[in-house]
Amino acid sequence: MAGKRSKSSDRWLRRQQKDHFVRAAHAQGQVSRAHFKLVEIDQKYKLLAGNARILELGAAPGGWTNYLEGKLSNKGALIAVDPLPITAGVHTEVLVGLAGDEEVDKEIDRLAAELDGLTLVLSDMAPNISGIRAVDQARAMELADVARMAAAKWLVTGGHLAIKAFQGEGLDEWVAQTRQCFKKVVITKPKSSRTESREVFVVAKGFSGVRDAFNDLV
Repeated sequence: MAGKRSKSSDRWLRRQQKDHFVRAAHAQGQVSRAHFKLVEIDQKYKLLAGNARILELGAAPGGWTNYLEGKLSNKGALIAVDPLPITAGVHTEVLVGLAGDEEVDKEIDRLAAELDGLTLVLSDMAPNISGIRAVDQARAMELADVARMAAAKWLVTGGHLAIKAFQGEGLDEWVAQTRQCFKKVVITKPKSSRTESREVFVVAKGFSGVRDAFNDLV
């Protein structure tokens, strides 16, 4: 006999059932509602070209991966990284592990070198939520640093970075620092992000290519 669901589980299920973007994802055969976040960001900020060379961090379960694969031509490339299973096509390089870990970064370094550098770094990474806001925010900012370090290592001059972040301590400073290395940096909240969530996305366009200055920030 199945266990009785908690009140929080019931609330989550009711919210999922009412969520327009969850229903749309199911109707369109998308892996998750995250698909719509990237669609909106890409349409607004023109991040993707068919020949883009992309590193996607926090790729599981594959909501962004599916969209990226649909946008890329045979001249493009996608490296998807996550310790959890990713729904991906045969041409996507899937790396199982955590970005920032030595072995994972070595493999990214090898693939990026073969591609003559990357044009876009994306991160949908988020911390496991503890419920302690200060702890969760600190972990989220650590993940933002991991993504920015990836950009420092592998982006070509003029490349772009887009990450999931959370409003709170440290974010404004992080954005101000990142502006030193990109031509344009904005904070945006897609319509498909839940209104009550602190989730936002930081989009940084036009990497300066000055890696030493960038490395000093991370």
